Amino acid sequence: MKPAYEHVEFGEDCSVRVYHRRLPRIPFEWHHHPEYELTLTMNSHGKRYIGDSVNDYEAEDLVLVPPDLPHTWASNRSIEPSSPQVAIVIWFDGDWARRMADCCREYEPLRKLLRRAASGLAFDPPAGEWMRGRLEQLLSNVARERLSAALDILCTLADAPGHPLASPSAFNQTNTGPSGHEPERINRVLSIIDARFAEPLKLSELCAAASLSERTLTRYFVQHIGESVGKYIARVRIGHACRMLADTSLPVAVIAARSGFANVANFNRQFKAAKQATPAEYRQQFLAAGSSGQDATARLTERSPSLQRKRKSSGGKNGEASAR
Repeated sequence: MKPAYEHVEFGEDCSVRVYHRRLPRIPFEWHHHPEYELTLTMNSHGKRYIGDSVNDYEAEDLVLVPPDLPHTWASNRSIEPSSPQVAIVIWFDGDWARRMADCCREYEPLRKLLRRAASGLAFDPPAGEWMRGRLEQLLSNVARERLSAALDILCTLADAPGHPLASPSAFNQTNTGPSGHEPERINRVLSIIDARFAEPLKLSELCAAASLSERTLTRYFVQHIGESVGKYIARVRIGHACRMLADTSLPVAVIAARSGFANVANFNRQFKAAKQATPAEYRQQFLAAGSSGQDATARLTERSPSLQRKRKSSGGKNGEASAR
């Protein structure tokens, strides 16, 4: 299914948007937006979908989602049944964060955080527990207090342990290509892979583009990307296949060919090793979740009621509130 576009409103006087969401259940709302999103989910357990990453999550789940990477959480019941499920969301603009780092050395950690979040970043449980202790200031009615808390949280999380979620370029068609953080020669190779991943790619060809020996290119990739050239290409191909499985009804054989796999058997084997599910099972997860939350997903294109601004005085419909 195609992710819906969400328009996030900051208001005229706010640099960040802080949102306090309380619901009896979290509906499947497959969507994307151009802002970064930091979400702390509490009293909830279910499925978390970030790009091509599908994982179970528990209480104090803390995730940073980069711009335009489709995502959603989905849960039908609270951990504590008598209390609502809660999501604390911070939306912020990447250019704004970089300008803060440019003009204030104290906010230099923001650059590291954005770089780490390029594929989505799930923090280890202690980070979520720590952020929970900062909610009083973060949910303040005073905009400056919210901003101060948000900046402190983001800078602290820059060094917090966590792991990436989505495959390179997964689903994100508007923000693909080299990040600009890697050396120029590595960026040349990344550009070739992003443009031609569906074709047979020889290491010698990539080395020639970067003017590096095979040994040096391999060392650079491990140093800057964290894995070998071959593993990176495989992740790009798997990520592309995941996007097509979720967004289209094309046969698996066609998706395998368009993602750079010479035969379906090899594709199925590599896909299951990477995603712990066959391509058909992976597609079914999105179909099943999407059909159960179809109404909520459709409303999202019209600014879903679950994401609308609510008046603080009333607390909002269904117990939701928004801080601006």
